[in-house]
Amino acid sequence: MTATMLAGRLDVRNKTFAVEEVPVPEPGPGQVRIKVKAAGVCLSDVHLIDGSLNPLFLSSDKVTLGHEVSGVIDAFGPDVPAGWTAGQRVLLQAGERCGRCADCVRLVGACRQVRTRGVDYDGGWAEYALATHHTLVAVPDGLPFEQAAIIPDAVSTPWAAIVATGGAAPARPVGVWGVGGLGAHAVQLLRLVGAAPIIAVDPIGAARERALALGADLALDAAAPDLRDRVLSATGGRGLDLAFDMAGVAAVREQAVSCLAAGGRLVLVGLTPAPLTIAQSIPFSYFGQQILGHYGSAPEHVIQLVELARHHRLDLGGSISGTLPLAEAAVAVERLERKEGNPVRLVLTP
Repeated sequence: MTATMLAGRLDVRNKTFAVEEVPVPEPGPGQVRIKVKAAGVCLSDVHLIDGSLNPLFLSSDKVTLGHEVSGVIDAFGPDVPAGWTAGQRVLLQAGERCGRCADCVRLVGACRQVRTRGVDYDGGWAEYALATHHTLVAVPDGLPFEQAAIIPDAVSTPWAAIVATGGAAPARPVGVWGVGGLGAHAVQLLRLVGAAPIIAVDPIGAARERALALGADLALDAAAPDLRDRVLSATGGRGLDLAFDMAGVAAVREQAVSCLAAGGRLVLVGLTPAPLTIAQSIPFSYFGQQILGHYGSAPEHVIQLVELARHHRLDLGGSISGTLPLAEAAVAVERLERKEGNPVRLVLTP
């Protein structure tokens, strides 16, 4: 008799989500099976369910959601290199190279068609998950599974946006629009790299208070009519070197551009299908400003964050806004969609 497990499955044809019983997967060549201990619930999961995001490379009609995953190694397929052991604590990278594009075949450059866990192939909203061995990252004993799970994406995406795409520098002014799951970590991480001042913008009072507690120098209401003036005042009249849209809201982008300094850059981290427009394009060109797209993170960014947590440079204890059993995954999605309790991250525990 085939062993079964619970898994949170999305039918991409009709956008229906349900926790179902499915067979426990068997690891193939180069794969390990993980007994999942924690899996984050991301706004991207909400958008997959509501249809505003769609998988690009999914080969079937259903997919197990969940790209933020931690657990312990349970079983090995053939051809897994030595060094990993059963019971070892790990987190999983949120995606992997396709292995098929020209750069993957030549083993040079970035993959052109990265596959995302829980989007393009089965993820970790399940009791067990499969992972290619090179997507494993060892987790120190002192890092709780709930915190380890959210490092890929919730923490690594803003980290990569800050240090790679944005190139944040010490003592340079930065703005963060949206202090939810991504933005809250962005404030912490900008503080870590020495950006100053850090200006957080959010329409929710509790989110602004959280931003200040996490290290923002100033927190502003997005609806404030004098927002741009206050940003200019806080930056000595020059504006922001960097602005991050962590919310994926079209109106945010226009407001953020208006606050940029000459040569300033807006980094788009939050995802939205809404068109990107620049109302005042002549000054945008005149002042040499830029808009940069950003998606996810590279493997080294996750490894860096695990090391920062290991050495107590990064505390994610306040990031876990609640835990729910896997069977209540739909409840977690609804809570996040309604922003109930203004969560940073909700976590499923199979």
